[in-house]
Amino acid sequence: MSLLTHPLIKNGWFKEVNNESFPGQAFSLRVSKILYAEKSKYQDVLVFKSTDFGNVLVLDGIIQCTERDEFAYQEMITHVAMFAHGNAKKVLIIGGGDGGVLREVVKHPSVETATLVEIDDMVIRIAKKYLPNMSCSFENDKVNVVLTDGFKFLKQVAMDSGRYDVIITDSSDPEGPAEAFFQKDYFQLLYNALAPNGVVISMASENIWLNINKLGHLRKVANEVFPVAKISNCTIPTYTSGQIALLCCSKDPQLDVSKPSRALPRDQEIKLFKYYNSQIHQASFILPTWADQIIYERAGC
Repeated sequence: MSLLTHPLIKNGWFKEVNNESFPGQAFSLRVSKILYAEKSKYQDVLVFKSTDFGNVLVLDGIIQCTERDEFAYQEMITHVAMFAHGNAKKVLIIGGGDGGVLREVVKHPSVETATLVEIDDMVIRIAKKYLPNMSCSFENDKVNVVLTDGFKFLKQVAMDSGRYDVIITDSSDPEGPAEAFFQKDYFQLLYNALAPNGVVISMASENIWLNINKLGHLRKVANEVFPVAKISNCTIPTYTSGQIALLCCSKDPQLDVSKPSRALPRDQEIKLFKYYNSQIHQASFILPTWADQIIYERAGC
């Protein structure tokens, strides 16, 4: 069998195309070698070595991360929430089986426990083998991994009166098992699982160049549950259109998530992070005028 034989790979190129979330556009990466290709109980899983972006994880035909640029997304979805809160001790990650968010969470000395809830254990297993720089914190003493559905876990948290300071939803796109993470019932579960000053952040799937009305609707739905719900932007070349939006919410109506409650000296930021810093934290919430008007339903000029 050829090293490049796979339905999603043709003439040596992986192409992300014909996805309902990204109408009228496609994205391609040149493939060096297929490393893993199986169907788990929940999704199609593909890992390949690219010629320019390192190893690449693909779920259901959509790129989840590449070794070359993963840090941009992992750092922003983690540190925007963590620094907005300022002193998170108990952190919950829904999804994120590749370990990238977990790696970033445990960089915060305030963290006492980091619980990762992943429904598909295959993602964790292949990340440990093919994405070692992302999956390097699974053995950290602060980490607890729970293999279950995120919805079920959050319902149990409410029953047990458990509360988290920060909850990070690092799901795949809203098709298949991740679809429920983009609905009002899920935001209500998040709200119930948070401490009074808690912060949540979620991958929003869309960005302002894709279906901006869908992105605005998602923020509006979250705002029906949370008093604070804001959109942040992260640039990352291997996500469609080169950007991904993040939805950051606070249970505390007085907390402005667009401003870090705690910031590090510049030399420490450089040591710990490649992408995140306190300035980009604030700047990521500033949207182009037309996008701001649509997402926040502001009146035009």
